[in-house]
Amino acid sequence: MLWSPRATMRIDEVRASIGHEAGVSEWFPVTQELISQFAAITGDPQWIHVDTERALRESPFGATIAHGFLSVALLSRLVSQAVTVEADCQMRINYGFNRLRFPAPVRSGSRVRAHVTPNAVRDVEGGTEIAWGVVMEVENQEKPALAADWLVRIYF
Repeated sequence: MLWSPRATMRIDEVRASIGHEAGVSEWFPVTQELISQFAAITGDPQWIHVDTERALRESPFGATIAHGFLSVALLSRLVSQAVTVEADCQMRINYGFNRLRFPAPVRSGSRVRAHVTPNAVRDVEGGTEIAWGVVMEVENQEKPALAADWLVRIYF
């Protein structure tokens, strides 16, 4: 696969490329500082995320790990690096997920990137809905951290 830092596509091109990877984001470092900030903001300071000493001793992962929802929160950044839909639109809305799974952890200090594939495109009242297949790869890790079918609506 050739590296493509960003694909720019029109909606008809997205529709024509269903099932084919559209783009891959840049690598993004998931630091302990980021994990700790996310824990503070969300009120989820479970030790497996924030206590590096205890995680080293007791965690099956050998380190602190990112929250699954931190991985989800990174999707906006990563997907926008991978693919841009060129459309003269009024607004774009995160409509939700048809499927969201966390097959493997993101250890503190890891780098992640997103592989983005259009899975479906359908017309909705006033716009278009794109179902993006997103797989979050963790550098040097066999299993992905996240697999999702993310719905984005574009209104004209």
